[in-house]
Amino acid sequence: MANERASVMDQQERARRAAAARQVAGDLAARDITGIAVTWVDTSGVTRVKAVPLSRLEHAAAWGIGMSPVFDAFLVDDSITSGRFAGGPVGDLRLHPDLDRLTVMAAMPGWAWAPADRYDQEGRRHPLDARYLARREVERLASEGLAVKAAFEVEWAVSLGDGDDFTPACSGPAYGMTRLAERSDYLRDVVEALSAAGIAVEQIHPEYAAGQYEVSVAPAGPVAAADTFVLVRETIRAVSLAHDLRATFAPKVVADGVGNGAHVHLSLWRQGENLMSGGAGRFGLTADADGFAAGILSRLPALLAIGAPSVASYLRLVPFHWAGAYACWGLENREAALRFVTGAVGDRDQAANLEVKCFDGAANPYLVMAALLAAGRAGRNGDEALPEPIDVDPASLDDVPPLPPTLDEVVEAFEADDVLREALGEELIDTVAVVRRGEIALFDGLPPEEIAARTRWRY
Repeated sequence: MANERASVMDQQERARRAAAARQVAGDLAARDITGIAVTWVDTSGVTRVKAVPLSRLEHAAAWGIGMSPVFDAFLVDDSITSGRFAGGPVGDLRLHPDLDRLTVMAAMPGWAWAPADRYDQEGRRHPLDARYLARREVERLASEGLAVKAAFEVEWAVSLGDGDDFTPACSGPAYGMTRLAERSDYLRDVVEALSAAGIAVEQIHPEYAAGQYEVSVAPAGPVAAADTFVLVRETIRAVSLAHDLRATFAPKVVADGVGNGAHVHLSLWRQGENLMSGGAGRFGLTADADGFAAGILSRLPALLAIGAPSVASYLRLVPFHWAGAYACWGLENREAALRFVTGAVGDRDQAANLEVKCFDGAANPYLVMAALLAAGRAGRNGDEALPEPIDVDPASLDDVPPLPPTLDEVVEAFEADDVLREALGEELIDTVAVVRRGEIALFDGLPPEEIAARTRWRY
């Protein structure tokens, strides 16, 4: 968006935003829009919102919507911790809706949605604004002539009624046509609402777990992909409520289930060429793409603090669940943390990509993008190289390490990683660590069933 031209929002920029909002407001009024929901994703992975009536959109675009910085220190249960850079009752931020991504919500009549960019009262970027951090990593790659296309897979489980227990809304077999038939009206409405919001749905299908479905969307730039992840989930949530159903994106819905992943697909590009295809390396990887993937693989223990950020994440991230619990990569290997996808012959120059399988639905998608891009860029620039790929179930091998089994170990790796510290900043590193340790303490000693129950409806 043009508002990224200046590091501090000046009067000229505020006037430009106000003018853009006036133009947008006229179109929204003609479409019977009453309110604008402006969202951000907090450190614990919960999507928070402030909303304004349409008549206040111009003011919100220019001057922002007031909100406390304390939300950066919220835990998943809405209790509040504090660290060196977040927590406490003092201070104020401004939420500025990104009008370029403003979208009418087909599943919420009368409402439009926009992601927030967070500034302080002096017009400076908030250092904990994850959307800004993701955009900054995109710009750093662009300065090296590189771009990334990305997409999230969205898995969710649907429960009957509005109670806190989970009662699967369909009873057919995993991936079975029966599940589509049982909820055909519901899934039709999901697809129609997503399409009306400008989201290109590529596939939708029943998944493995009870009551579980998955939708895949077309790739986009990293920030746009993170925006789309939020919009897809909130659209699904609204459609579910309209059908008297309840949707959960939690990493563990029931203790003995497989849980919801949020797999991330990435491809590295230069001047319109997919660098994950047509190269001299293994499976067609170019040297740039090999180094990019290696940078991610080598930092997975630290990256899990962003991508698998909940205590419940480690109930999901176990072998034999196709959750990517092993620190390895392989061609179409669904038990490896990194699955390399070539695509079909004849389409590989467009389709080849890297899938990060170990991330889940508790993740802040903007932090995911910032961290993955930083890790990949460091791997490429540091001449890192992928090890030998694994072409069997890694559980059958003694020399393939599993990913860390607890959030405690992951937070230690995160704090020790210099690449992520440089990319994300001291404020973000400290706050993520404080929030993660707060949730570790929150769930300490609880059985898996209780952890799943307490996080089931938070994401």
